[in-house]
Amino acid sequence: MAGRRRWSTEEILDAAAELLRTSDTDSFSVRKLAAALGTDSSSLYRHFRSKTELLRAVADRILLAAMDGYHPEGDWKQRITALALRVREAFGQQPQLAAVWGRYASSGTGSRLIMEEALQALRASGLPDEEIPARYHRIAILIAALIASEAGAGAITPEEQEQGMELFRVAVLGADPERFPALAHFARDVRPLGVDRRAAFEEILAAHLAHIEAAASPSRPMGS
Repeated sequence: MAGRRRWSTEEILDAAAELLRTSDTDSFSVRKLAAALGTDSSSLYRHFRSKTELLRAVADRILLAAMDGYHPEGDWKQRITALALRVREAFGQQPQLAAVWGRYASSGTGSRLIMEEALQALRASGLPDEEIPARYHRIAILIAALIASEAGAGAITPEEQEQGMELFRVAVLGADPERFPALAHFARDVRPLGVDRRAAFEEILAAHLAHIEAAASPSRPMGS
């Protein structure tokens, strides 16, 4: 009688990523993954000690994909912006996995590559070294939050999106001007959350980087 097939780590991660495309992290389990592979959970625990470790590895592969072919260009702000947009694009292709990254983070090679580039860019900003870890942490939280929010919106069906747009139009255009005077005044110009997300992403990130630049400028004289 032939024994069960031995699955490689990469094959397990492929199957986990596929399963996560059609479910969320709460319903995902090692048992379900094992069933999809036609094996038992114990064989997967030889590769990953826990569900959390497995999910972190899945998220890290997205970060590795984002860094594939990356070469730093431009000043420190351009480097961080390019980095953030690459991560955004990578998770945009698999939006369900963005929630995994936001919730479980990652400690693999992909994560280290992202951290290394962001920290190097911040060092080039002129910030003193003692301020860089805290600044990096804020940037990481901002980018993760924006990507997770965008991915959540991107995961809805076209029918759900159309229903949401209709509800938005009713809520905004039909607002009682006596109770909601500001909303009624701006009703025709206020846009739903799903509109121009890339532009909003870039503007929010640019504003944060400008704040860092202002904080860094006194620490290094111009032209140094």
